[in-house]
Amino acid sequence: MDIVEGRLKDLPDFRNPPLAETVLSLQFEPIAGLTSAHLGLLWQRFRERLPLIEEQPPLPPMLETFGPPSPARVEVTVEEKPPVPRLWFLNQDKTELIQVQADRFIHNWRKMEGMAPYPRFEAIRDKFRGEVATLGKFLEDEEMRSPIVNQCEVTYVNHIEPSGVWERHGQIDKVLAGWAATPERRFLPEAEDGGVRLRFVMRDDGGKPMGRLHVMSQAAWKKADNAPILILNLTARGEPAGEGIEGAFRFFEIGRRWIVKGFAELTTTQMHKAWERIDG
Repeated sequence: MDIVEGRLKDLPDFRNPPLAETVLSLQFEPIAGLTSAHLGLLWQRFRERLPLIEEQPPLPPMLETFGPPSPARVEVTVEEKPPVPRLWFLNQDKTELIQVQADRFIHNWRKMEGMAPYPRFEAIRDKFRGEVATLGKFLEDEEMRSPIVNQCEVTYVNHIEPSGVWERHGQIDKVLAGWAATPERRFLPEAEDGGVRLRFVMRDDGGKPMGRLHVMSQAAWKKADNAPILILNLTARGEPAGEGIEGAFRFFEIGRRWIVKGFAELTTTQMHKAWERIDG
């Protein structure tokens, strides 16, 4: 794959993308012995850059599996102690945060009104690589095992504004390619709104499933002025593409490629013009 200034050459690009959030996530088996106190100590290593802290409930584990679905099972567990919470470490303007819990380590970039533009995937990836190294050094100092990653995740959240192309949530066909409007309807009016949920199996060079691309769109309104927007969420999730942390970061590259190329194929040329597409 050809690379130009750290970016894959064949990727579509936009001068004015609708991207509102980018997430890189590592999931692993829960780290034995990790407590809330340890998370507080870990924060000290990030506190200068991420001085704010919030407590959230832990996220459930997510695994991409393939083959016929297994019969549903009901399991009852008795917790001897409360679960370790999920902590957010945030910068002052809340555009960047780290999320950490016993089995998850996540980096978020979020767009805020009037703040700096999207710093690009490469910068976010490189920053997360440094944060993962800091986590590894902390666990080593605390004599805990290094995390063994079992799932990696890349998410792009897009907030799509009308931009002169569409006006109402029911005009989803002007945003998503292949979503056919049906002018031949005689009774039903234009839909008030609509949404899409799609899943695509990601395969390696040998054709083996390695993950999935999840696509979801939904209608929403901007908080500032109640203007209509469409939220288009694309998540690539799967196993590391190789051993260790390097395998996880290789999956990030693959997942990002699926997201960017998928986004371009799923959206209309009218919206591409509004976002000022640069052909990849």
